[in-house]
Amino acid sequence: MDSDTVFKALADPTRRRLLDRLFDHNGQSITQLEADMPMSRFGIAKHLRILEEANLLATRRQGREKLHFLNPVPIRQIHDRWMSRYAEAPISALISLAEDLESHDHGTDVTAPTAGPDTPDETEA
Repeated sequence: MDSDTVFKALADPTRRRLLDRLFDHNGQSITQLEADMPMSRFGIAKHLRILEEANLLATRRQGREKLHFLNPVPIRQIHDRWMSRYAEAPISALISLAEDLESHDHGTDVTAPTAGPDTPDETEA
């Protein structure tokens, strides 16, 4: 698997939308896939070709139609190779801590303490 080809294919929002549509309803023709898409049939075909070259799609002829099927294997390989290592417990704990800290609004201004009765004056040192 060439992960660069898969990343490039997944980088485009239109191609991700096409993959999402196939995830929801696998085995669609180009006519079905182009419905509600803001581009021409030629543009959709170009995106489908890139997805097929990245092995993210499998196709099968049914009569005169070419049906497109999602192949999730390259996405899983990307996940296993690149994503899962960063989802380990220490990273998850840091993310949780960061989210917790960001969600708390303390409402106080954190500044350095000023010299006072409980704080030694710098001139006394």
